Amino acid sequence: MRRSALTCSLLCLNLLAGCANLAPDYTRPELPVPATVDGVAVANKTFVQPSWQHLVTDERLRKVIALALDNNRDLRIAVLKIEKARAQYRIEDAARYPSIDATGGGSSTRYNGAITRKYSAGLEISSYELDFFGRLTNLKDSALESFLATEATQLSVRTSLVAEVANTWLTLATDQNLLRLSQETWDSRKKTLELTRRQQALGGASGLAVAQAQASAETARADVGNYTSQVAQDCNALTLLVGTSVPGDLLPASSDSISTSVATLIDVPAGMSSEVLLQRPDIVSAEHTLIGSYADIGAARAAFFPSITLTASGGTASPSLNSLFDSGSRAWSFIPTLTLPIFNAGSLSASLEMSKAERDIQVATYEKTVQTAFQEVADALAVRATLSERMSAQQGEVDANATSLRLSTERYRAGAESYLSVLDAQRSLYSAQKNLISLQLAEQSNRIALFKVLGGE
Repeated sequence: MRRSALTCSLLCLNLLAGCANLAPDYTRPELPVPATVDGVAVANKTFVQPSWQHLVTDERLRKVIALALDNNRDLRIAVLKIEKARAQYRIEDAARYPSIDATGGGSSTRYNGAITRKYSAGLEISSYELDFFGRLTNLKDSALESFLATEATQLSVRTSLVAEVANTWLTLATDQNLLRLSQETWDSRKKTLELTRRQQALGGASGLAVAQAQASAETARADVGNYTSQVAQDCNALTLLVGTSVPGDLLPASSDSISTSVATLIDVPAGMSSEVLLQRPDIVSAEHTLIGSYADIGAARAAFFPSITLTASGGTASPSLNSLFDSGSRAWSFIPTLTLPIFNAGSLSASLEMSKAERDIQVATYEKTVQTAFQEVADALAVRATLSERMSAQQGEVDANATSLRLSTERYRAGAESYLSVLDAQRSLYSAQKNLISLQLAEQSNRIALFKVLGGE
């Protein structure tokens, strides 16, 4: 009967616990950005976050990204942090329930020549706090929000990893194209140099023309060395990102042209609502951290109120080990403890002020994260708006410089132009070709950037 009464009392007290929650109600801050990303008056909320499988079209790059998702150490650390945060949440959640331990012991005491022995065995509840004012509940809620924030951060790391791997792979392809172009240019200029030297020997070219041709060839040779080094560095960067060696058949071929789309064009509707950005993992993480700071305020407020802890035990006790479980050896104890803070030199008030200040910090952090996301999307869209025109103009410049080089060469051979005009045309064409290759990379990188800043999965 006593054991049943004790059990019922604990259950009733546990039901009463947590009936008050002193945490302030959470309200999501208003977005500190315009209603739409592109300034259109009517907000369009139909956008769906793109997935990287739909973004990437090159099968080799798909496999490289899959390798990175399995082996990248930053992503692995982010996943392990989720496990750590989950365990912390379970610890805080477990604190709301009593822990029951099996106990057993024996003692011997000698006093005035007499020896007294005592043996006991039973179950014990030690220092169980009744959560009348929600302190433990709020600590549990804070740990839960920390876990959810860590989970969202892992998604953000995953999105960034996909974008970084794709950009690094494309950069490698670009530098390979630039290396091939510089090698072809060097080969061509070496032939021109040899031809000019022969003409000098026959009196058809001056020493100045030979020096100019040699300088032009050396410039191309220096570029070959530069891009050879850059290609090697790109391979090293890709290996580090992936977390393991990348098979050669998954690397871009030196003959590849990145003008062929590797990443699809993401369809962004006109008037896309800024609320779409709230789905970005970094914003989700910031909001969970903000919600957790509200729970911390509740825990700090609860510390001002009395706390009740219970210590109880039930079992058997006997002066003889042989009679420990005999009839009449039952024993129990029930020890409630009330603690009321009276003087703490202002530490509780300081803790509450600190938790409120942290809440205000997290509000500002959340708003700054939203503003940063808005700027990143707006910037990516602004670049995208002019890329097509820039690429068309750059291709036109390449074609015009190629025509200029052809005409300059013909006029030089006819004796109507100096060799300097040929060299100028060569340099202009070479520069325009390099700019076109770089612009093709920028166009593909912009597609990947939109995937990242829109919170792709």
